[in-house]
Amino acid sequence: MLGGLPEGCLNAPGPGRRWRYSGPTVKPSPTLSLDETRARQVLLLRAFEADDSPPWTAADRDWATRVARASLADDAGAARFVPERAHHAMQRLAQRDAGVRAALKARFAARPWALVALLAGLVLGLAVDQIGPAQRINLLAPPIWALVAWNLVVYLMVVVQALMPAAAARGLRAWLQRLWRTRVGKGAPLQRFAVDWAAATAPLDAARAAWLLHLAAAALAVGVVGGMYLRGLVLDYRAGWESTFLDAARVQPVLQALLAPASALTGIAVPDTAALAAQQLAPGQAAQAPAAPWLHLYAATLALFVIGPRLLLALWALTRIGWLRRHVAVAVDEPYFQQLLQLAEGRSAAVWLLPHAVPPAAAVALAVQGQLTALTGGAGQLRLADALPFGAEDDAARCTPPPGTTRVLVLVDLAATPEAEVHGRLLATLAASAGGTRRVLLADETAFAQRMGHAPERVAERRQAWQQLADAGGVPLVTAALGAASPAAAQALQRALGD
Repeated sequence: MLGGLPEGCLNAPGPGRRWRYSGPTVKPSPTLSLDETRARQVLLLRAFEADDSPPWTAADRDWATRVARASLADDAGAARFVPERAHHAMQRLAQRDAGVRAALKARFAARPWALVALLAGLVLGLAVDQIGPAQRINLLAPPIWALVAWNLVVYLMVVVQALMPAAAARGLRAWLQRLWRTRVGKGAPLQRFAVDWAAATAPLDAARAAWLLHLAAAALAVGVVGGMYLRGLVLDYRAGWESTFLDAARVQPVLQALLAPASALTGIAVPDTAALAAQQLAPGQAAQAPAAPWLHLYAATLALFVIGPRLLLALWALTRIGWLRRHVAVAVDEPYFQQLLQLAEGRSAAVWLLPHAVPPAAAVALAVQGQLTALTGGAGQLRLADALPFGAEDDAARCTPPPGTTRVLVLVDLAATPEAEVHGRLLATLAASAGGTRRVLLADETAFAQRMGHAPERVAERRQAWQQLADAGGVPLVTAALGAASPAAAQALQRALGD
């Protein structure tokens, strides 16, 4: 249902930009780009409005629409109308629901988490027991090579993630959904918000996680370097190497290649083959060569391959965090947002009249069309569906409104006895298939009122029964003798069709 979606809502429209009607062209994954605070408000309001949740009534919806329109210029555009409406709505909704207040206040504590990451990495690096057994550094197997190798694997994973971001974020998104579900309330709207928010902010949360991990990894390497030098101040480390299969002629080129960047940085040369052969240890022999040059080379290696790259990656992640906080993508390819976009653009209303059990009388259809024309200045469109027979209340295909529908009127006869197994099931099916499209239960009492004219209390009882079913289904009820050309019928239809 992407036809008719304004081009301006695709991928970060600028504030105040005038949107153009795009016709039936289908565009993939249309999104509205908002800052983190506005996106949170929009998705929270959507969670409550899409399900017609009790804390947020139809009157509240209309109030938020009117306030948003009044606070914006005529040419503000939907890019500002949708978040502005949500911003005003939160003023009321937050007062009524503690879960909404908690969700609005929830923030990522960047500084405390960064401090934890730095301290954890630094302490862990310093806590490394020793760089070699018995104060001896084995040149072929110092622990830092494992640290360098692990970071090289991480860099490869970063490249893979950049090439396949969707696959990399799938697991994180599932974890974030579970996390947010535990942080917000147990109500259905808040649980829906948790799922939507985790999906919308998955790139942002991934950037935050990457930032913390890069900081921790850099701090770990700094701790290892610091530990080497601190121990070197009070302990006399010696260097040597031993191998069953390798000799100095083969070991020297390997160390030369591995330590070449560090050697170029520090100006410390890797010993030649003869000098390296003198440092080879026999079984049980103690190392004698000074370890200081090697410690300098290993520290420079960690600086070049771990500390420097990790700090650069952390800086890049921090830059992405700043950008993503200002550009949270909210998908608007569903009926709820399409209705809001139509409100913002002032596009023509499209009303879907769904009769249940029997087709509407011609006078009723004409009355609905007449009031719609009067309310919209002739721009409204009435779409009349075939009568939905008994037993088809679960048929989602027949209960799905046409694309672009702004309001669904479910037409029933007041004479029918309201049944949760029939009419309640129909309202539930519409709630799932119509998304956030406004739904109204419209009861025609023309025939019933004529038949029960001698017993007005029976008419009142039947109205009350339908009102209870409408309340249970989360939709407003409008009753009137729709077939009669009367002021009461006109006012009832205006309530059903009006904002």
